[in-house]
Amino acid sequence: MSRDRAGFLTLLLPIISLAGVLVIWEILGRLGILDPLFFPVPTRIAAAFLSMLADGEIQANLSITLIRVFAGFLIGTIPGILIGLAMGASEKLRLVLDPVVAAIYPIPKLAIFPLLMIIFGIGESSKIAAIAIGCFFLVLINAMAGVRNISRVYFEVARNYGANSLQVFTRVILPASLPLIFTGIRLALGMSLIVVVGVEFVSANYGIGAMIWNAWETFEIEKLYVGILICAVLGILFTAILRQAEVRLTPWFGHLAFRDQE
Repeated sequence: MSRDRAGFLTLLLPIISLAGVLVIWEILGRLGILDPLFFPVPTRIAAAFLSMLADGEIQANLSITLIRVFAGFLIGTIPGILIGLAMGASEKLRLVLDPVVAAIYPIPKLAIFPLLMIIFGIGESSKIAAIAIGCFFLVLINAMAGVRNISRVYFEVARNYGANSLQVFTRVILPASLPLIFTGIRLALGMSLIVVVGVEFVSANYGIGAMIWNAWETFEIEKLYVGILICAVLGILFTAILRQAEVRLTPWFGHLAFRDQE
């Protein structure tokens, strides 16, 4: 199968499957099989979306959510990558920090959000901190695993050629770890959406999470579905953007993955 044809099918098949689900949903709703009170047909949801778009409600809430997501994502991801690489390269540092990571990582981030509000206040800082913590551990664990999965042979070859510590990091550790780092980044960006919607449920007047919660309180089911749809679309866009970045920054890995599919 040619690469162009494979790419076309990769794009077309999800569109066909999604369109099929929407058509079946519309038909079942029109026939009364699905309760329109809880499962409004897609055309009604689309009408609500266009109305909210015209009123500026979506733009206002989406911009606030995206600011929180990207702020928390950057604050959590950058130190997560650096510390994860350091833990993967240094066994002593890993022995010191690994128990701390193992203890804190499983704690639900929404469970510590009240503590964050006590520390940082009820403003934006506590929301961004919760997102940053959620991103931090996912990226750290994947970056550390990326380093630990590198064959010792590469380090021995680099040392035999006289590479210093900086050269080993830039020529061996970082390139070989990038695929797993990108996996962690994708997981972290998805986690940031989960956490931001959760904290906006609890402590926000604006944002996609707050919009969904207000729709539930006022029983505007179409608006609730619009909020869920926006989260789904954001997840798809984030994943697509990161995959493109991964292909550009790790062309050797993407080429091998494509050959495996063939």
